[in-house]
Amino acid sequence: IIKYCNRPWETAEAMNEALISNWNHTVGPDDIVYLLGDVFFCQAQEAMRLLSRLNGKIRLVLGNHDKVIRNHVPLQKMFDMVLPALYGETIDGIHVVMCHYPMLSWDRSGRGSFCLHGHVHSSTPNDGKYRRYDVGVDGNGYAPVSFEHIKSVLTKIEPSVHH
Repeated sequence: IIKYCNRPWETAEAMNEALISNWNHTVGPDDIVYLLGDVFFCQAQEAMRLLSRLNGKIRLVLGNHDKVIRNHVPLQKMFDMVLPALYGETIDGIHVVMCHYPMLSWDRSGRGSFCLHGHVHSSTPNDGKYRRYDVGVDGNGYAPVSFEHIKSVLTKIEPSVHH
């Protein structure tokens, strides 16, 4: 991923250390974090070691590259929750749809709901057209992004109906 996304690290180890540091400077021990897939490109034991270093209660929506998690129950149990591939809940009075993949239309999109996703490694997390936000690290300073920030960006955009 360093090569494909032009990330600023020479090695996976250096990248992992920076991402863990950024995560723990952003996320407190009791914060709830929704992680929208493609978490690890390593074996289960290494994934467990890395995950154990992260702050927060981590709720996972699986991505297309999360085979190691799908196949390893002890690793799954390290997450606060493992959620369905398409998950929605109301946060701060806003219906939020979460999925690994971006969507053009989602539940209540014409009525102000948000769609949060990963997968595409955007350098710009929102196009200003839809209430959709790429929460991946590539467009967010290589750190988790707060719901307050997402809300400040997406509420400026008029809800639209896709046909």
